Amino acid sequence: MSTALTDLLPHPIVQAPMAGGVSVPHLAAAVSEAGGLGFLAAGYKTADGMYQEIKQLRGLTGCPFGVNLFMPQPEYADPAAVEVYAHQLAGESSWYETELGEPDSGRDDGYDAKLAVLLDNPVPVVSFHFGVPSTDVLDSLRRAGTLTVITATTVEEALAVQRAGADAVIVQGVEAGGHQGTHRDNPETDGTGIGLLSLIAQVRETVDIPIIAAGGIMRGSQIAAVLAAGANAAQLGTAFLATPESGANAVHKQALTNPLFVRTELTRAFSGRPARGLVNRFMREHGPYAPAAYPEVHHLTSPLRKAAAKAGDAQGMALWAGQGHRMARDLPAGQLVEVLSAELEEARTALSAAGEAGGEVR
Repeated sequence: MSTALTDLLPHPIVQAPMAGGVSVPHLAAAVSEAGGLGFLAAGYKTADGMYQEIKQLRGLTGCPFGVNLFMPQPEYADPAAVEVYAHQLAGESSWYETELGEPDSGRDDGYDAKLAVLLDNPVPVVSFHFGVPSTDVLDSLRRAGTLTVITATTVEEALAVQRAGADAVIVQGVEAGGHQGTHRDNPETDGTGIGLLSLIAQVRETVDIPIIAAGGIMRGSQIAAVLAAGANAAQLGTAFLATPESGANAVHKQALTNPLFVRTELTRAFSGRPARGLVNRFMREHGPYAPAAYPEVHHLTSPLRKAAAKAGDAQGMALWAGQGHRMARDLPAGQLVEVLSAELEEARTALSAAGEAGGEVR
């Protein structure tokens, strides 16, 4: 097993790339400076917008960092279903006094242009979500000196990641906040996701590349658990969303621990693809009818989400969060890395002591 990726990490802690303005340069820099691996999210940005953030991040730290790309999506959405959903959202449009977005605003998220930037200006790590890039793309990035990582949500997807030649796989459990990184969006599999610990064990027995575990991780003891299960590092998103460096809306940060929001669910209501968030009014009212249509629904609801955020209305926002959201801590990102690392060492010491005591009893 190659250790090129894990060699970059003084601590086995990766900050998840959270699109939509959360994973800003100051957050990634703080995590990397503290010994983790900070990430920028290129999703929903232009190629130049991504490049400007990379330049800003390089001005903040000389430590390794990563950039995440969304894979272009195939055209399989039913236009009629999207139109029906638009009619269902008419009341939201009236309430927030804004027009709905244009559903046909692009499917590839500027993928080719962003790749060109990353090949001309290589970064240490590039990760991919929503599918597997071609072997040629991965080889080109490798020649540029970039390590590549791809999200998988099943054993079959992890095998596809390894066959493509990626340096590591992000094993994403169903507990994870935000979008599930499934390679194919199949509505028939909604609600059938695998829990992280079970998924790690299955993938570890199947692939040889390093595993980065993602999904509901909020404490160092949980990092110890996924490492014991076979992972080489842990990726945390919701834990870093609450930090002051995060670019998340203040209403979103406060909602993580607000007693009003007691649980999360996977929903298609905001984007047309399964994503885990805090259950609010918008999700309850529109989730049952939202079509499998990404990124059409994402474009459609974008103005509504922005208007809700501007109004400070948590009931109309996409409050992405993992199942461990109530454990969020309002700590600076660098300090959070230090606390997680200390908790990890404490858990490892306790496990070692328990093992020695067990050996004495036998």
